Amino acid sequence: MRYEKFEILLHLALEMQARRSGMSLEDIQERFSVGRRTAMRMKDSIMRVFTQGDEVPSDDRKKRWRIPGGVVNKLISFTAEELADLEAAVQILKRDNMKEASANLEDLSTKLKALMDTGVARRVEPDLEALLEAEGLAMRPGPKPRISSLVLEDLREAIKACQKVEIRHRNRVTNRLRSRVVCPYGFLYGNRHYLLAYDEGARDYRKFALPNVEEVNGTGDYFERDEGFSIEEYAEASFGVYSEDPFDVVWKFSPEIAGDVKQYSFHPQQIMKQEEDGSVLVEFRAGGILEMAWHLYKWGQHVEVIKPRELAEMVHPNRMTWEGQI
Repeated sequence: MRYEKFEILLHLALEMQARRSGMSLEDIQERFSVGRRTAMRMKDSIMRVFTQGDEVPSDDRKKRWRIPGGVVNKLISFTAEELADLEAAVQILKRDNMKEASANLEDLSTKLKALMDTGVARRVEPDLEALLEAEGLAMRPGPKPRISSLVLEDLREAIKACQKVEIRHRNRVTNRLRSRVVCPYGFLYGNRHYLLAYDEGARDYRKFALPNVEEVNGTGDYFERDEGFSIEEYAEASFGVYSEDPFDVVWKFSPEIAGDVKQYSFHPQQIMKQEEDGSVLVEFRAGGILEMAWHLYKWGQHVEVIKPRELAEMVHPNRMTWEGQI
C-alpha cells in the first residue's frame, strides 16, 4: 500500500472518532473527494482494523459508522507546519484586534503541545521555531476596529444559547445611540467586523458594526433559528459584508496586471475570462457597491468598470464626465 493511501485511511479513522454522529458513505465521498465504491472500500478497511467501530443509529435513514473515543488517540500527532499555521492564525487575530479569539487559540495551542509525546515535541520544536521565524506576520499598521471583549463575550453566549438580546448600538452616521431587540446569528469578519442578527423591529436580518455595539443585555427570551437561513449564503450574496439587492458586475483589468488579477478570488461565484488582448474580465452577481468601490480604487487606471454604471461613476468620475460630454 502506498504511504499516501495509509495517510488517507488514518485521517478517516480520526474523522470517524471525532464525529459523534459518525460518518456516512456520502460524508466520506465529500471529505476525501472519492467515488462511492472507493468510499465503501475505505470504510471496510477501517472497520477491519478498528474492530471497536460500529454502526450508529440515525434519523435520516443513512448508515453511519463511528469509532469510539480514545481508540485512535495514540496515533494522533501534530506537525511543525500545523502548529505554525495555528500560531499564524493567532497573530492574524491579534493584528485585527480580536483579543478573545486570539486568546482562545493560544490556549488551544498550549493544550495541543501539552498532549504531545516528549520525544516528538523535542523533534518538532526546532522546526516550529524555524517556521515561525520564516513565516512571521507583519503587524499591519493603520486603523483597527476596537471591539469590547465584554460585548463579544455576551454576544457569543447569546448565539450559543439562541437567546434574544437588547443591544445599544451607535449609528455611525448620525452618532445616535439606539436600543434594539435582536436574535443574534453570528459574526461577519472582514475589514470591518459585524454582528449578523434578526432585528425584530425591522423584521429582517441586519448587520451591526461590532465597534458600535456599546452594550448587550439578555432579555430572558429565546428564539428558534431559521433552518432555511444560511450565513454563508447571506455572505456570498454580497461583496465584502455589505448586503444589498444583488446586481450584475463586470470588471475589465488591463493586460499589465492580468497575472496579479488571476491570483485573486473576488467572489465565490465569479467567472474569470482572458481576452485576446491579454486583459481579464471578471463577472459575478452580488450587492455591496460601496465596498466594491473601495476595493477597486487600489487597481487605479488598470481596471474598467463595465457594469454597473453607478459603480463606474464612483470609481472613475472624471472618465464618466468626459464621456457624457461627447
